[in-house]
Amino acid sequence: MSKANRKISAVIFSFNREVTEQLLSDLAEINSIDKIFVVSKDKFEIPAHLYHTVHPFGSNVINQIIEIAEAPYLFFINGSQQVGITEETISNFIAETEGSDSGWIYSDYYVKQNSKLVIHLLIDYQPGSVRDDFDFGYCSLVRTDIVKRHLQNLFTQQNELLYSGLYNLRLLASHQSKIARVANPLYSVNMVNDEKSANNMFAYVDPRNREVQIEMEKVFTNYLKEIGAYVDPGIKKSVNFKNKFNFEASVIIPVKNRVNTIEDAIHSALNQNAKFSFNVIVVNNHSTDGTTEKIKKIAESDDRVIHVIPTKTDLGIGGCWNEAIVHPDCGKFAVQLDSDDLYSDENTLQRIVDKFYEGNYAMVIGSYKLTDFNLNEIPPGLIDHREWTDDNGHNNALRINGFGAPRAFYTPVIREIKFPNVSYGEDYSVGLAISRQYKVGRIYEPIYLCRRWEGNTDASLSIEKQNANNFHKDSLRTKEIQLRQKINRNLQK
Repeated sequence: MSKANRKISAVIFSFNREVTEQLLSDLAEINSIDKIFVVSKDKFEIPAHLYHTVHPFGSNVINQIIEIAEAPYLFFINGSQQVGITEETISNFIAETEGSDSGWIYSDYYVKQNSKLVIHLLIDYQPGSVRDDFDFGYCSLVRTDIVKRHLQNLFTQQNELLYSGLYNLRLLASHQSKIARVANPLYSVNMVNDEKSANNMFAYVDPRNREVQIEMEKVFTNYLKEIGAYVDPGIKKSVNFKNKFNFEASVIIPVKNRVNTIEDAIHSALNQNAKFSFNVIVVNNHSTDGTTEKIKKIAESDDRVIHVIPTKTDLGIGGCWNEAIVHPDCGKFAVQLDSDDLYSDENTLQRIVDKFYEGNYAMVIGSYKLTDFNLNEIPPGLIDHREWTDDNGHNNALRINGFGAPRAFYTPVIREIKFPNVSYGEDYSVGLAISRQYKVGRIYEPIYLCRRWEGNTDASLSIEKQNANNFHKDSLRTKEIQLRQKINRNLQK
């Protein structure tokens, strides 16, 4: 490849002035860079020998950069941390595209920790990697010809994209070309500030981010239509609740080794003030810490408690749910209660069942408050998923990571679909399947208390576990997108 063809335009998304100034100084020493774009509200002095443009956020800035860029490659840099970029870094990225059908390359990277370099692994991109917070690391190399090809197709019905230009670009690019991870660290990062937060996982339900989420949803919905995976709300079904059951509802509690919380959970269910008959099915997944004895004691004093110990020893949370929903005394509605959580008051079960009948829903989802072990509210507090709409919630659900809680199901429907036998993403999987086919009801007031503590929190998982969880949910999205595409093709025949 000629020297001209190895030129790049660097695009810095600036979040920290000091970091950006250091990046500009480093990039000025790299001969393969012909332009530098800084996306920021601030102004910077860029080396005079480089033709440059400084853009503010918004105003379709991504479109403008693509139109101006002349080099064969765009090099996107997340400027929230100090990224070490050299001539070799650029050469290695370009080398990965040569002879490849990939139009977008990202790589693992090193993190500098106490003078040592530690590899930070990322996950592979797949068709279901459509969430807007997919982690590309801090650098991505994109072929300019591919993004220019998509320039006319960028979603601009709102005249400008203030927040989602890059998200929009990579969705469209992924439809026509390959986005590939290089499983080899091509650069290093010096963490100069802590940008991670235990609450980042809830950013999409933060009311302060509502404007961002509305724009992201519009971009994503347009993409689903582009790839034939958009589900028209008009095809979704209601249910008629004609099936006969011994109980109107069952509270389902899967549990394994929750000796400190199981009693509170069961009593929270038993204390429900309902106008109908209900029971509590506790599926005890072979606990060894005293949980079994506590369940037995409560079941002996209250015949509404059904204590199930599966014969299988290889069940995840999803498998435990399946044990409960096929039980002959499972009620018409199967209602979630995790073994370390509580209903917010004695009217929760009644409100959920009333909601089913209100709209003939196959699934009802409530809202919850995050608390510590002692039920003190912790940030971000209320998680109500108001991003959901009756018309488009089932489509937008593919973009985000969860449906909310508590989740409740019309038993004949969930018996037909069943849960995957896993302990992560089992609820998301059935939520996608049900929302694709049926109407879903939402309760936006807090009816559930979700306790986060050292024994159950997912706020401080290892990178390996986070990667495994994210890859699993992306895999679920991949299968769901392919299924929705197939359904739409059949509808068109």
